[in-house]
Amino acid sequence: MNASSTTTGTTTPATRSIIVVGGGIGGLAAALALTRQGIAVQLLEQAAHIGEIGAGIQLGPNAFAALDALGVGKTARTRAVFTDHIIMMDAVDAQEVVRIDTGEAFRARFGGPYAVIHRADIHLSILEAVQQNPLIRFRTSTQIAAMSQDGQGVEVVDTKGERYRADAVVGADGVKSVIRERIVGDPARVTGHVVYRAVVERENMPEELRINAPVLWAGPRCHLVHYPLRGGQQYNLVVTFHSREEEQWGVREGSKAEVLSYFDGIHPRPHQMLDRPTSWKRWATADRDPVEHWGQGRVTLLGDAAHPMTQYMAQGACMALEDAVTLGEAVRQCGHDLEAAFRLYESVRIPRSARVVWSTREMGRLYHARGVERTVRNMLWTGRSQSQFYDALQWLYGWKVERCLAPM
Repeated sequence: MNASSTTTGTTTPATRSIIVVGGGIGGLAAALALTRQGIAVQLLEQAAHIGEIGAGIQLGPNAFAALDALGVGKTARTRAVFTDHIIMMDAVDAQEVVRIDTGEAFRARFGGPYAVIHRADIHLSILEAVQQNPLIRFRTSTQIAAMSQDGQGVEVVDTKGERYRADAVVGADGVKSVIRERIVGDPARVTGHVVYRAVVERENMPEELRINAPVLWAGPRCHLVHYPLRGGQQYNLVVTFHSREEEQWGVREGSKAEVLSYFDGIHPRPHQMLDRPTSWKRWATADRDPVEHWGQGRVTLLGDAAHPMTQYMAQGACMALEDAVTLGEAVRQCGHDLEAAFRLYESVRIPRSARVVWSTREMGRLYHARGVERTVRNMLWTGRSQSQFYDALQWLYGWKVERCLAPM
C-alpha cells in the first residue's frame, strides 16, 4: 500500500502505512487517529459487513474527549442520550444505594457529559468519517491467519492466502485476537459470568422505570441494568449472572427461561423487566490478566485485543477510544518512528488499562455481593457528597488528550 497524500495540516517526507486488523469501534478509531498523522491505513475486517452487534453502551467524559480528538464527537452527540444520573439500586429490597449526578456540575468537573448510545450508532458515527477519509481503505470478509515481520515492515496473510504488507500492524481484533496470539499467546480468562442483552421498545418498558439514567439493580450473584436509547424510544436491558455451567467464550441466542432461573428473590420492581424482551442475545464473558508487554517490533494491540475487560465499569469502548487517540499522539511525538511510537503508547496504556481491568473485576464483586458483604457494600457510599464521588472518579473520567502520554 503506497498512498502518498496527507491529512490537512500534517506532512511527512513519505507516507507510512499501517494495517489495522479489526473493524470494530477500536479499529475504526485507530484508523482515524493514524490518518490524522498522515499515515495510510489498510483496515481488514473478518466479517462480511463492517458493523456492530449488541445493544447499548455507556460513554463517559473520557470517551467524549477521545471522540472530539478524532473529529467525530459532534456526530456522536447527536445520536446519544445524555443522562441525569448514574444510579445503583439494591435488587433485593429496591433501596437506592448510589446516585451520582451527571448534569452541569459533572460536565464542568470532567469537561464532558455522561451519555448512553446504541452500539451501532457510535460505530456508525466513526465509520462515516472512515468512509470519507481518502487515506483509509477497508476490506471485509478478510480473516487473518498468519503474520510475520522483518526490519522493513510486517506482512499478514488471510485464510484465503492473500498477503498484505505495510510498515506496521495494529491488532484491534477483539478478545479472540489472532494478532495477540502471535505476540503474547496467553489464554482468555472465561469469567463464568453470563450477560444477556436486549432492546425493549418504549411502550413495552414499565413507566416507573423510564428513567433518564443508567440504573443498575445489584443482586446476589446477579444484576440488571437499564437505560434509554435513541431519544428514549428504546431501552437497553442487560442482565448478568454467575452461570451454573462450564462456560466457553462466545455469543448465542438466549432463553427467557434461563434468565428467570437466576433471578429468584429479586424485588418485583426490577424483576418485571425480565418479561419484556421478545428476544435475547447471550454472551459468555471473558477478560485477560494484564501483561507487561503487548507489542513487539512493528506490531501492537488496541482495545479488547490488548486489554479485554468485563462490563462492570462500562469502559470497554471508552478504553479503546482512548487507545486510538493515544496511539496517534505517540506517532506524532516520535516523529513517525513507528517502533518507538508503539513502545511509548504501550508504556502509558498498559498500566492505565490494567487499573481499569482490575477495578472492573472488583466492581463486579461489589455488584454481586450477598449476605454480610451486601450489607457492607450498601454502607460504602452512605453520606458521600457529589464532589466526593467526582474526586473518586477523577482518575477515570478526567482523561484528556493533551495529557494522554504522561505516565499515570
